[in-house]
This record gives sequence, structure tokens and C-alpha cells, in this order.
Amino acid sequence: MTFSLSLLCLILLGYLALLYLSAYAVERSWIPRRWVQQPIIYLLSLGVFASAWGYYGSVALAQLYGYGYFSYFGGLAGAFLLTPILLRPILRITRRYQLNSLADLLAFRYRSQAAGVLVSICMLCVVVPLLSLQIKAVADTLDILSPGWPVSNLALGFAMILLTLTIMFGARQMTPRENHEGLVFSLALESLFKLVAAAVTTIVVVTEIIPASPGGDQWMLSIHHYLASRPSGPPDGPWLTLLVMCLAIAIAMPHTFHITFTENVSNRALRLASWAFPLILLALSLSIPPLLWAGMSHQITVPTEYFALGLGLETGSPTITLLVFLGGVAAATGVSIQMTLATTAMLLNHLLFPHYKPSPKHDFYRWLLWSRRLLILGLIALSYLFYQLMGDKLDINRLGILACGAAMQFLPGILGLLYWRGASRTGFVAGLSTGLAIWLLGLLLPLLLVGSRWEHWFMIPDESNWHRTALLSVLGNLLLFVIISFTRKPDDAELSAADACVIAAQRPSMQLLEAENSNDAILALSRPLGRYMAEREVHQALTDLGLPGYEDRPHELRRLRVRLEANLSALLGPTVAQDIIRRYLPLQEGTELSSDIYIIEQRLEGFHDRLSGIAGELDHLRRYHRQTLERLPIGACSLAEDGEILLWNQVMVELTGLAAERVTGTLLHQLPTPWGDLLGRFIKTPTLHEHKKRVDIGARPRWYTLHKSIIQSANGQPGGIVLLLEDQTDTQLLERELIHSERLASIGRLAAGVAHEIGNPITGIDCLAQSMEYETDNPELHQIAHQIREQTQRVSRILQSMMNFAHAGNHATENEEVNLHHCLEDAMQLLRLNKRSPDIEFVNQSDPELLVIGDSQRLVQVFINLLSNARDASQPGQQVIADTLADMHQVTVRVTDQGHGIPPDTLEQVFEPFFTTKEVGKGTGLGLALVYSIIEEHYGQVQIVSPVTGNAGTCVKVSLPRYLPENRMETNL
Repeated sequence: MTFSLSLLCLILLGYLALLYLSAYAVERSWIPRRWVQQPIIYLLSLGVFASAWGYYGSVALAQLYGYGYFSYFGGLAGAFLLTPILLRPILRITRRYQLNSLADLLAFRYRSQAAGVLVSICMLCVVVPLLSLQIKAVADTLDILSPGWPVSNLALGFAMILLTLTIMFGARQMTPRENHEGLVFSLALESLFKLVAAAVTTIVVVTEIIPASPGGDQWMLSIHHYLASRPSGPPDGPWLTLLVMCLAIAIAMPHTFHITFTENVSNRALRLASWAFPLILLALSLSIPPLLWAGMSHQITVPTEYFALGLGLETGSPTITLLVFLGGVAAATGVSIQMTLATTAMLLNHLLFPHYKPSPKHDFYRWLLWSRRLLILGLIALSYLFYQLMGDKLDINRLGILACGAAMQFLPGILGLLYWRGASRTGFVAGLSTGLAIWLLGLLLPLLLVGSRWEHWFMIPDESNWHRTALLSVLGNLLLFVIISFTRKPDDAELSAADACVIAAQRPSMQLLEAENSNDAILALSRPLGRYMAEREVHQALTDLGLPGYEDRPHELRRLRVRLEANLSALLGPTVAQDIIRRYLPLQEGTELSSDIYIIEQRLEGFHDRLSGIAGELDHLRRYHRQTLERLPIGACSLAEDGEILLWNQVMVELTGLAAERVTGTLLHQLPTPWGDLLGRFIKTPTLHEHKKRVDIGARPRWYTLHKSIIQSANGQPGGIVLLLEDQTDTQLLERELIHSERLASIGRLAAGVAHEIGNPITGIDCLAQSMEYETDNPELHQIAHQIREQTQRVSRILQSMMNFAHAGNHATENEEVNLHHCLEDAMQLLRLNKRSPDIEFVNQSDPELLVIGDSQRLVQVFINLLSNARDASQPGQQVIADTLADMHQVTVRVTDQGHGIPPDTLEQVFEPFFTTKEVGKGTGLGLALVYSIIEEHYGQVQIVSPVTGNAGTCVKVSLPRYLPENRMETNL
């Protein structure tokens, strides 16, 4: 049974078109994103590990090595069983630093552009044979199903299909940093199809083909004896080398690295894959023995790796045959597309871009896109040429072994990256070069020279001895890596990167950037990247961090710098990204103060569930102390040595109204008024305590007590300052109320005593004077009686003023809106009736629209006192002016006269009871004290400025809370 090539091509193209449409549907969001990001999709996408070598070649491995074929599946499964110590650490590093390839990872760890270049070259030695294997597998199956066409032409056609699909999947859009969720979803569908094809084929073989074969009832025993008797099988032979090779596939191959780490959606997905993927591999491995036995029992003439196709043709089952064929196409196309995209990104970042950079005036993204397209074309063309050169000499097993032998060379560097801080770049480069050289001379070159006149100069590797050369290359690599690393110690940059890789978190410093804000970062990066790309990358980094479009906090700028390096590393490779950030977005020299405690704590929060033992206990202690500071019933603020805020607890948030997220990482002097000035001045003073510092917030005064403690740096422990802020407003108001009440009580007692002791005699004197005035006609006595009555009335007024002041605190202030213009006008009208006022002009320039909350009658009393004082200080013909100023919180009334002013030495005493600057007999000294008492009850302030101009004039400012309709309900007087 054969098939026409046109039918096969139509089926193949229809299947590939379906896969592309599935990826396109994901990109267009026709398929819900939550479905695409499910861990099961990631698990199925790992089926890319099973390339055409695993799909077809595992049967041939079983024929060659018996039970040793389990090494292929065991190596892949072992990598996932070692997830906690192998895959998860690499995942943390690649995710944090946006490392998208093995070359990125190794160049980042060993801080060497040469390491990235060497890894990329070595990766070509892996990828070219592996891509040739996929091309060969599809071309061979097409030739088996539709013989008569040149195999090389079939291979060329498939290579062109791969080129088209790879560009459409990964290099179609204008930005090469595109989301590959569509490709991952397509790979998951491919894997599902491969699993279905393998399962259906196995079921048909076990239930239909084997029972119909001679000796089918004993096939399990027969195949067991066959596998156990293979001369190259366990315990001898290459099974151990094959196991290590396949272990290396999971982390060293470009396509497997990309799927395992770069396209991973969550730790949950890797956790699922760590046990589910080995089970899938185990199930696939169990399908090999019946297929091998059925192929041998039917004496299938096709190569062993294609027994499944041969059985379909032998039994005349087109459904099984086409299903197996499409499963092989799925295995070859998925791995080829993913491998080509990952490898070209690596070559672009480590071979092309470091040596040729476009001008910043060009469209950087377009240049990257077309560079990737050309690299895709070059890589597929090179793989096709290698197939043309080696296709007849090597079967797919030898091509797979050749690729894995090169991939093994990365294992020493990866293990050093994870678990050896002392590994140096010199040792890594020397070891990898040595291992690659042995691989070239021991495996690749002998196979290239097969059939030539130089063939006898080399030992041609075969199924029984290739593993010796492979092991020798890895051992030589490892030995040189260790020896040179011990003799050539790593430098500081390598040690810093080693620490970052070992714990997946560099120890961040608190150095300041030369760029003072995000706009400066854009200007700096415009020089190497161009304005458009710089703006786009900075804004992308700000978005990734959840920061606003403009950022100037030192802590957030450091985070922005780290994120920019990570994003550029994903785009241009870590070596180029580090160079750009170091040169164009540098840190200030000599500004490093200590470690950034805030970032360290953030990272510890992300890893605290993975800490155990003493590390876990220390983390619990850290979290307890942190919670203690956060929940202190007093405001706590921790500062670095340069004034950067590291801690801002909840009480500080309540006292200042500034969120901790906004404040943390800000320099203290950048805080808004009044907190920046208040705290900044305090830390500069030598005193450790300041009690009841007054701060005006809005229209209300508040009082705070401040404490500070200096933390001295020692033994690597960073220094800093701890500030404590305690709200004393309620205490201050209570003390003032108590003092005022005590004062009123004493004055009340004094007034009561005076009234008792003096009131009655004064009344008697007044009555006698009145009688004298009405009973005599003597003008002289009449005048004396009148004078006596005036003096008794004056004494009565003094007593009344004392009583008014004593009872000032007992008045209940009315909570109503008051028009200040009307109050001033009423006070002026009353004063104009006085016989001492006609020579003084009262001018009311207040805004008639301004309102305050309070008691209008008591405020009129205030203004009468102020205006009468201004009148008494003025000369005839002068003016007393009242005007107003206002802001959103308060209204200020200014009463200004042109009089003689108040001496500076008495300015602070004018509000004390019974203090007066007037002549004896012209004032009681209670007017301004009464004013102060009433204004305080209105939550206002009184301030005196004297002199106003030159040496004359006095201005009394009375500030009162402003009335606004929307805040009436919030006002509580």
C-alpha cells in the first residue's frame, strides 16, 4: 500500500494550517487567556521534548541497547524528578533576570561575552544535527509512504515549510519580543496529537496485530528475553551515557530550555510537570516493546525506527499509517520551530548584536526583526546542507547522539552555576572548549570522513563505542573546569553573579543613580537605543513594576534600573544589556551606603515559604519584629544613612495621611509640607527629643513629640536613624484647658472676692454720691459728686470685665455659619457711637462672601476689642482698616492701625491677663486675653505684627476655619 505525494502533502499542510490557526486564535484572544495559561497546557507543551528521535528512534534504541532504551525516557524524567534542586533554581534565576536562553544564563553567571559567544557556537553544534534529524525523519517517512521521489527534494520541501512556519510563528510581527502563548498552545495540541497517535497505535498493535501473529500469546516473555540479551544493554554498554545525555536535553537544548523556563507560566505549572511528565514518559516507554516485537515478528523491511509505519502498510490500515505519519510530522515540526526560534534569538544576542549595532536613528525593532528572519533562513539552510552531507551516512539515532554529545558539554557549567560559587569564567571557557574539541575530533569529524581516504586515520564511532568518546569529552571538560577555577579565582563581578544565581537574588546596594528621575533615564538610553525605543522600554519597565509614568524616588529608580536591564537582557542578551545599563545609566561613584533593606525584605517575602531549618526560624523572627514595628502604637520611621525612608509604619500613615507605598524609598526632604521640613530639621539637630512641636495642618494646629535614635554601622550592618512621632494634640489641648480652667477659677474666685469686698462699699459710695448730687445746689459739690459716681462706675466696669473673662470658657460656641463682613460692620457701628471714635475712620474692606463657623455674638465681641484697641492707639484723622484673606482651609481677618505700635519687648505678653500698654486708668488688660480665649474656642489663631511699616502701626491677624458647604458635616467645634 502506498499513497500519492500530493495527498500526503495536502494532509500535512492541512494539519500544519490547523496548528497555525490555533496559535492565531490565541493571539486574537478567541480562546480565553485563562485556558491558555492553565498548567495542563504547559505540561502538554513539554511534549516538544519528544522530537522525531523520541517518536521514531526509541524503537531502534530498544533494538540496539535492549532495556537501555529506558535511558532516553529516564533521563528526561530524571530532570523533572530533580525539579527542586535543578529546574526550580534555574527557573527563579531566568524569571528574575529575564534570561531567555542557556547562553544568556551562562554569560550572566560568568560575566563574560566570550562565554556567551562560545555557548552559542557550541549550540550550533547541537542544533544543526538535531534539525537535520527532523528533516531526515519527515523526508524518510514521505519516501516510505510515497516512493519514487528524490528524498533530497522531499527534505528541501519540508525545510521550506519549516522556514515559512517559523517566521509565521515567531518572526511575523514588528516587535521580536512577542508573546509566544500561541506557539505554546500549538505545541500542546501537537503533543496531545502525538499521545493519541502513540496510544492508538499501541492499542491496535496489542489487541489486533500481536494476537494475529505466530507466538503472539508469548510475546511478553519473548520480548523480555530479547531486550535482556542485547550485548550493548545494561549493565554494560552506553546506557549510563545515554541517561546523562537525555538529562542534559531538559536544560541544555535551546527548545527545551525555552519551553521549560521562558514560557513557564507559574511555579504551579512546574510543580504539576515534576510528577505528571515522568508518568507520561513512563507510559510512552511501555509502548516500545510491543511495537518492536510486532515489527520483528512481521519482518518489516523498513528501518527499525519506522516499524510503526511499516506495520500500518503491512496490515493495510491507512488510518493507522496516516495517524503515525502525522504524529511524526507533529514531533518534527514542533521541535524544529521552537528550536529555530530559540537558537536564532541566542545567535542574535551573542554573535550578531555585540559586533554590529544599528544607528539609534534607525528603527531598532525592525532591524531586530529582519535580523532574526535572516538568521532563521541561515540556520535552516545550514541544517539542510548538513543533511545533504550526512543524510546517507547517519540514521536518526546517530544524529540524535551526535547532538546530545555536544549538549552534554554544558552540564559542568550549569552545575557550577547553581552550586559552586568559586567557578570562574576562565575555567568554564577552558572546560567547554576542551569538551567541544574532543567531541569534534572524536565524534563529528570521524563521521564526516566516513567513506573518504582519511577514514582510516580515525576510529569511527559505532553503537558499541561512541559512549567512550562522549564520556571522555565531558570528563575532560569537567576536570579542566575544576582545575582552572581553583587556580584562577573568580573576580568580584563573577562572585556577585554567583551569589545572585545561588540564591536567585543579588544583594542590592543603595547607590544613587546619576539619573534623577525616569525622564533622565529616557534621555540617557536614547543615545544607544534611540528615542523611540528608550521611551518604550522605560515605560514598559515602569508598567511592569506598577509605577507611575514619572518616578524620582531613589529606591524605585534602582528597581527601574534592574528591571530595564532584565528587559533589555531578554531583547538583546545579558552581555549587551549589562554594558548599556552600566555605561548609560550608571550609579553615582562613592554613594553606596549600605544594602537596600527594603528590596531584600521584598525578596525574602517571596521566598519565605521555601525556607526551612535555621533559615526558616530566622525568617519567622524577622517577620515577627517587622510586625512589631508595623503595629507599634506610635509613629515609627526608619531612615538609611542618606535619609532614604526604609520603614513607615501604620501609625505614621494615620498621622501624616501618606501611604507607606508612596513614602518608602523616598528621601526624607522630598516629603510634602510640613513633614519634610519637620522631620528633616529634627534629624539635623543634636537633641534626641523635641516635645510638643507645633505643626499647622490645614487650618488646625497640632502638636507632636519627636524622638530619634542613631544606629551606628558596624560589622557590615548598615547604619541609619530611627524616628518616633507621637501625637500630643489631645494632651496639649487638655493641658491648655486645665490651665485655662484653673486660671478662670482663680480669677473667678478673685472676682467674687472683689465683688464681695468692694461691691457693697462701692454701691454705698455711689448712693451717697447720688444723694449728694441731687440734694445740693452747690456747683462744686455737684461736680465732686459726679466725679465720685464716675469713679464708682469705672470700678464696676473693671469688676464686670473680670467676671466676663472668668466666665469666657463657660460659653457654648454656636455651630453656625458666620459672615465676617457683617460682624465687622456691627462692631464698627457700635464703636462709632462712642464719643472717642468720631475722629477715627473705621474702614471695612472684608470680603462679604467669606463665611466661617462659629458664634457671631462672641466674634463681634472679639472685633470690638480689637477695633477699640486700634482706635486707642491711633491719632485723630487716622484710619483703622479691617480686611480679609482666605485659602481653602481658613479665613484671616487683619485689623490694621497707623498708631504707635507695640514695643518688641512686650509683644509676647499682650495676651496675659491684666497686662496692658495703655496708661493707668485707661485699660484693664483683659481685652486681648478675652480675644485669645474666644478665638481658641473657635479653633483659630491670633497673631500680632508690630510695627507694620517703619516704626508705626500694628496688625492683628485672626485666623478662623473657613466654612464650605461640602465640609460642614465634617466640622466639629
